[in-house]
Amino acid sequence: MNQYTERIYNGLIKENPSMVMILGMCPTLATTTTVINGVGMGLSTTVVLVLANVVISLLRKVIPDEVRIPAFIVVIASLVTVVDFLMQGYFPALSQSLGVYIPLIVVNCIILGRAEAFASKNSVGLSFFDGLGMGLGFTFALAILGSIRELIGSGTWAGMQVMPKAYVPISIFVLQPGAFFALGCMIAVMTAIMSRKKKTKTAEQDCNPADCAGCASSAHCGKRIFEETAKAGLKEDGGDKA
Repeated sequence: MNQYTERIYNGLIKENPSMVMILGMCPTLATTTTVINGVGMGLSTTVVLVLANVVISLLRKVIPDEVRIPAFIVVIASLVTVVDFLMQGYFPALSQSLGVYIPLIVVNCIILGRAEAFASKNSVGLSFFDGLGMGLGFTFALAILGSIRELIGSGTWAGMQVMPKAYVPISIFVLQPGAFFALGCMIAVMTAIMSRKKKTKTAEQDCNPADCAGCASSAHCGKRIFEETAKAGLKEDGGDKA
């Protein structure tokens, strides 16, 4: 996996802003009443995130350290203003639905955090893919959350009736408590998947194919089990002789 692919993978899975790093909770919980709102919010943030990373990376050697945070905010605010005007002109319904949360992208901790932690220290290419990966990861999380809330809370998906007519919508899912519950379940699933992958990776590192023919199980190396058993036996023998 090269550096650019790794940045995309980190943003989507390993360092997903919403489900792993738990960032940007305000727009995540507030705008995901429908999948269209979630995707719209995610893509708007992605555009700002990518452009901000590129601009800040280009100016990283020009901006003094003492004023880097105000400079980052000025860059981000300028880009958000452009995106807000474009949405009002070309997607008025979506812009009206998202309301104040588009201007609030300026203070989204995901964008400022990537500018400070990554774009200000890396090349333009890596910064571009970092912003793209983080933005797509954010959009992915909002799309899933919006789908869950709209499907269960309204019986629709992207405005189309999906559930049968007999289905009674659970309206709490389109309210704030439903957003917290659905997001909590998503975080729990992601944490379980990441934990399982980490254990599998650790097991693969423990088992050396050059030392043993194969693993006794998915989590232990046969040779290591044999050595640990032998050591335990020697300790018991020594204790009996004593």
